[in-house]
Amino acid sequence: MKIKTKIPQFTSREEEAKFWETHSIADFMGELKPIKARFAKNLSQGITIRFDEPTLNKIRNIASKKGLGPTTLARMWILEHLTQQA
Repeated sequence: MKIKTKIPQFTSREEEAKFWETHSIADFMGELKPIKARFAKNLSQGITIRFDEPTLNKIRNIASKKGLGPTTLARMWILEHLTQQA
């Protein structure tokens, strides 16, 4: 098995997704570095927000293009808006 030496630069998430569908991350282990990840804490309460079907479809499409779930995208937008208002 030939070991790859470089992970290519990608111009889009779609291009990167296609690459990883046909390649194994194990071939590039020497290039990978651990990162620090932050996770939201104490998300203990939720709210329900209702949208009409066209609006919900727009949110889902935008979220999908960003590689996010629609709930995550909506939460990000709300937090960004609250930060701007402060």
